[in-house]
Amino acid sequence: MTRARTTPRSTAWVGWVWFAAVMIIMNGVFNALYGLVALFDDEFYAVGPRGLLLFDLTQWGWILLIFGILSVLAGVALIRGAMWARVVAVVLAGINALAHMSFMSAYPVWALLSVAIDVLIIWAIIAHGGEMKDESWD
Repeated sequence: MTRARTTPRSTAWVGWVWFAAVMIIMNGVFNALYGLVALFDDEFYAVGPRGLLLFDLTQWGWILLIFGILSVLAGVALIRGAMWARVVAVVLAGINALAHMSFMSAYPVWALLSVAIDVLIIWAIIAHGGEMKDESWD
């Protein structure tokens, strides 16, 4: 007697994981663009007497560019259901939330909105990320 293999069915909650993946991709694109601006146009960011960042503007540009590329790759892999992408996306969303907390005094509304979206991303991936695995994609 052969036993039929049952696979868990995706629920409507998978839409939240799609939301998380798209938001990670958008965060990545924005961070990559900010990084490219920092690399190619030193005059774009206003630097006060106490400075803008802990890093040189060129270093900050490279950090943002690499962070953005990693975010886009993790978002695309998350859509495909890769387990490693779930882990990487949660870590990247956490780092993004912490980074925006550091800009809370300069941009309070944008920082709070970004942190809230990052928290939703983390929740969606942790709570429902396993539903993204679709064996028909393999």
